[in-house]
Amino acid sequence: MTVGEKIKKIRTFRGMTQKELGLAVGFEEKGADNRIAQYETNYRVPKRELLDKIAQALRVDFQNFYTLRPGCAEDFMRTFFWLDEDSPGSIRLFQLVRNPGKTGASDDTAVRYNDTDDWPAQPPVGIYFNYGLVDEFMREWLLRQQELHAGEITREEYFEWKINWPCTCDDSKRFDYYVPWRKEK
Repeated sequence: MTVGEKIKKIRTFRGMTQKELGLAVGFEEKGADNRIAQYETNYRVPKRELLDKIAQALRVDFQNFYTLRPGCAEDFMRTFFWLDEDSPGSIRLFQLVRNPGKTGASDDTAVRYNDTDDWPAQPPVGIYFNYGLVDEFMREWLLRQQELHAGEITREEYFEWKINWPCTCDDSKRFDYYVPWRKEK
């Protein structure tokens, strides 16, 4: 998704009009909605300072719009989150179950699954991360997806979790993140 598409999705999720968002970031009343429309349609690209104001007005983490550390674990996860929003259901997370019998065949990389109508016609390709932080993030994402599918959280709560992640992590106190929309005490 482009920055403009993300702004529009979050703005509509928050129930704000283009004019309300424009006024919230400091635009003049006349033309405030037009300026936001230009950003949402990618006619114009907002600079970082304006993106910070937009993130604050929308009460989301600025990293939805840009990252300070491209390629970091958090950036990687946000890419997946936005792909999940752009194409719901395209990312299916599942928990692997350990087979207690070690075969000793290190070249056997096949992972077996029970075929059901939920799987595509062609066998899917899996990916495993041997990177502790990404593993932790993926496990929590799997938990949120399971809660969503079980009806324990709503689609809105799931989206809120993603757009303010990692501050919404179960273990967010472990991470030292700056949240621009959170008022410091």
